[in-house]
Amino acid sequence: MTERPQQLAHLENLGDATRFAGQIYLLIPKCPLLENFTPTEVNLLSHFMEVYRAADNMEIIREGDGGDFMLIVIQGRIEVRKRDRYNTPQLIATVEPGHTLGEMSMIDGEPRYATCVAMEPALVAVLDRESLARIILEQPLLGAKILMELVLMLSQRLRATSNRLMELLDAQGQNSAGVL
Repeated sequence: MTERPQQLAHLENLGDATRFAGQIYLLIPKCPLLENFTPTEVNLLSHFMEVYRAADNMEIIREGDGGDFMLIVIQGRIEVRKRDRYNTPQLIATVEPGHTLGEMSMIDGEPRYATCVAMEPALVAVLDRESLARIILEQPLLGAKILMELVLMLSQRLRATSNRLMELLDAQGQNSAGVL
């Protein structure tokens, strides 16, 4: 990582993720992004990432902020909160080690969708867009593998969201039918 993301300035930077590569590799059973990675590939990827520590109840990502990085949770629990139409934060997920956050903004450059808050001391490995571009240039097979896994993961999330939307629409249709 060439320059520390401004949005992470309040977190403690523990440096390059290589010393955490073993811990990251052990997360593979819980990490869809890395599920097909070898120890060598995880070690190689860790050279392009940095690790940050967040204290209990510390905001890591803020809804609406810009951001060109994603993170993998190494330790701790992180709540994902989205503001509703009344501007009240609503809990939409709790993320544990092995899960990723921020992939959409890293890819599309759009503002952050939700706020992520550490519910206990947490460690996160950060991959920014510039580092991903370097991986693609310097390690094209690893870059292609990361991109394919990101596409697969986001596609699966979109399908799950679409299925949930259809369930809600079906339930709404059943409720409306009883009113007529």
